[in-house]
Amino acid sequence: MHTKSLFAATTLATALVASAADHPAQVHHRTMEVQGVKLFYREAGPAQAPTVLLLHGFGASSYMFRDLIPQLATRYHVVAPDLPGFGQTSVIPGQPFAWTFDKLASVIDAFTVAKGMDRYAMYVFDYGAPVGWRLAVNNPDKITALVSQNGNAYEEGLSAGWADMRTAWAAPSAANREALRRFNTLDMTKWQYTEGVTDASLIAPETWQLAHAATERIGVEVQMDLLLDYGQNIKQYSALHAYFRRYHPPTLAIWGKNDPFFFPAGAEAFKRDNPQAEVRFLDTGHFAIETHGREIAVQMLDFLDRSIKP
Repeated sequence: MHTKSLFAATTLATALVASAADHPAQVHHRTMEVQGVKLFYREAGPAQAPTVLLLHGFGASSYMFRDLIPQLATRYHVVAPDLPGFGQTSVIPGQPFAWTFDKLASVIDAFTVAKGMDRYAMYVFDYGAPVGWRLAVNNPDKITALVSQNGNAYEEGLSAGWADMRTAWAAPSAANREALRRFNTLDMTKWQYTEGVTDASLIAPETWQLAHAATERIGVEVQMDLLLDYGQNIKQYSALHAYFRRYHPPTLAIWGKNDPFFFPAGAEAFKRDNPQAEVRFLDTGHFAIETHGREIAVQMLDFLDRSIKP
């Protein structure tokens, strides 16, 4: 895009974010039963507008999008579910449920069908990435654009912080599983929010407190199962890269560059299979949206306005 046009688009996006602050869209909080799950989700924006699906990650829920949703809803129909195992979503008692990323993706895919989401853009973060990647690979014609905020898709994005998990993936013994329990403590959840952040006072403590409370309520073993299954996501990277090469979906990787788990190299790698992918770095940590939410909203509106055809 021409520099002058890009500047104009960014200026418009900034104005829309400012307008959203003055005239916030109403956000609806709803629940839908799908595949034995009571799926909680947030929804805002005009129903006839292009849809954007927001998928949160580990140690979070759709609550992480509480400020982003009204800003996007100035121009888009925004839907943000709580993944099974997180937030307000719950498995219906007595229903069998496999705590795997394949199953999480199946539930979210069925949810999009039930909502009539025939075409949609996706924002993926952390665990939301392997869920969203499955949706994209299996339904390429439905995806209008991708925004990855520290949502990994390449081996080089994985830091040494994954060492214990790699050990457990290779040898899922009881002892190796138990070594992963520390990732679900309150202190570790808080650390994931604050590590790499220049000014931690910008992060509301409710973020990690609510996330940890949900883990305690739903059960730590659920999270242990998902940590053990995460290795299956890496095995699917080759299919994802083939999707990028074949379809070249408009892609924005916007990354907290101080993330202790997903390195900046993982963001840069998107351009290897999709040369038109746009990469932006923010001087913050894993939960970049908590410190740089306004910047992310401006970048997203600019990107989506340029990428999604009416």
